[in-house]
Amino acid sequence: MRPFAVGLLAVPKAVPELRLAVREHLGRPCPELQLCVTELLTNVIAHVGEGTPVTLRITGRAPRTLRVELTDPDPRAWPVLRRTTGADESGRGLALLDAVALRWGVVQGGDGTKTVWCEL
Repeated sequence: MRPFAVGLLAVPKAVPELRLAVREHLGRPCPELQLCVTELLTNVIAHVGEGTPVTLRITGRAPRTLRVELTDPDPRAWPVLRRTTGADESGRGLALLDAVALRWGVVQGGDGTKTVWCEL
């Protein structure tokens, strides 16, 4: 797979646009990848702030493994996997990511950024 990289602002209208761009780049639907991209970007909007500049990268690390990375400029807002109940109206994004991805994590950059990544 050709690597994919795009810089954008984390705003609600960017979520469906980014899903479409990922699908077009791959040339086929990839629901798991599109879900992970959606959840990573939505977490930045909700927890770092709307309008935050981010960079999304998708690379192939092995013959059939994809790595998704979303970098933002706030090294403090680290995602935390929460347990939710049926009554909770939000908070399931990382649980979905955790269920779909082979593994995921967070890396702090030396330049004051952080990157949340997952592998599919």
